[in-house]
Amino acid sequence: MMPLPRAPDRLPDEMATALGHAVAAFGFLEEALKRAIFSLTRKGLGHDAQDDALHAWLRRMEEIADDSLGTLIDSFLAAARRGDAVGGDGADVGPLPKTLPDLRRLRNLLCHASWRPGAQPGLWHPTFINTRGQRHPHDMSADDVLQIRDRTLAAARQVVGVMRQTGIDGEWAGTDA
Repeated sequence: MMPLPRAPDRLPDEMATALGHAVAAFGFLEEALKRAIFSLTRKGLGHDAQDDALHAWLRRMEEIADDSLGTLIDSFLAAARRGDAVGGDGADVGPLPKTLPDLRRLRNLLCHASWRPGAQPGLWHPTFINTRGQRHPHDMSADDVLQIRDRTLAAARQVVGVMRQTGIDGEWAGTDA
């Protein structure tokens, strides 16, 4: 077992920048999921929703502001499957049911890992054990992290596409103009 250093190794600027861009992409994905959940579930209420149903929905929309990425993914996929927003057949989510859980795992890796120098120059190893007790087996480069960012942004664009199928802009309670 390797001893814990007194301080973490400083990431080179290229790797730190890549991590920052990847984390920002995950933030955008979370926003896209929140807006899509708003649109998918609002359309399902109909135009003349009962007060109780509307108030319960508004409370839920306020609560999603604090939801984790995993909860947002689950809520989004469930709302899309119900299909209330797109004629009852479910929204066309394409590969998102597979892509989003994989991105959740990668987000946890990138955000919660302790980074150590890898086996070769330019590579870094994310020291992280997930909830299943698994370690990430490979060193990563800045390009690897940027590929995760690109996959995250592509998924966010797909989520926005699902939102647009509803015809309702993805706003939610508490949003300022």
